[in-house]
Formats: sequence, C-alpha cells, structure tokens
Amino acid sequence: MLSKTCKTAIKAVIYLASKEETGEKLGVKEISQDINASEHTVSKILQNLVRHKIINSTKGPSGGFYITKEQCLQPIITIVDTIDGKDLFNECGLGLSKCSCEHPCPIHDEYKKGREIIEKLFRTKTINTLSGPVENQLAHLTD
Repeated sequence: MLSKTCKTAIKAVIYLASKEETGEKLGVKEISQDINASEHTVSKILQNLVRHKIINSTKGPSGGFYITKEQCLQPIITIVDTIDGKDLFNECGLGLSKCSCEHPCPIHDEYKKGREIIEKLFRTKTINTLSGPVENQLAHLTD
C-alpha cells in the first residue's frame, strides 16, 4: 500500500523526532545509515519534507535536518499525503481504475476495511507518538 519512498520518509522523520530532545541537527549520511536507506533517496525525501514544512534544515558547518516539538505533533498522514498523495486510501487493492461499491473488484470489501484501519492509524498517530518508543529503544527503525 505505501511506497518504499513513503516508508523511508516515515522512518526518517521518526528518527529525527527521536533526536528532537537533544536539539541535534543531523546530516543525510547519519540519517540514511541509521534507517538503512540510500543517501541519495534520503536526501531527496528530506528536501521534499522541508519544502512541505514537515521538518526543517539549516545550511553550513553546524547545519543539518531537524524537527521541532510543534512539528512532532503532526499526524503521520501528513507525511503519507506529501509522499504518496491524498488518494492513497481510495485506491483499489488490485489497481483497477473504476473499482467502487457499485463496480467492485474481487477483494473490494475486505481491502476497503483494511485500508480504513490503516488510514485511521496514520490520522491518529503523531510523529511524537511513534518516535517515543524508538527514542527509548522499545521499537526499531531497522532490522
């Protein structure tokens, strides 16, 4: 359902949020290593997230990417909408363009239920909610 890019974006933002208390500004290299993703991909994702004001960055020797306490209160759906788009939770599970209640695909009803559960999860969970367990080493962003 979520693209690999979107999953990487969520992991990167959660990672940044887990470092928010220290006020650290992190570089692409560190972030990509700690979430096990390509530097090139992470760099493009982070720039996009900065453009959409989900995270921040500063340039220079003491620069890097960071997130504020206020930004940590954003729901995860903000990241999902930015990367995969707002229609993600309306798409057919089999990729049909005209799937609907009136013209359903074979998995329409079950897929719709699962899609609604995941959408609710992303709308109700904030960046802060998911970063806490990572910060306390109760959850992980890599294998």
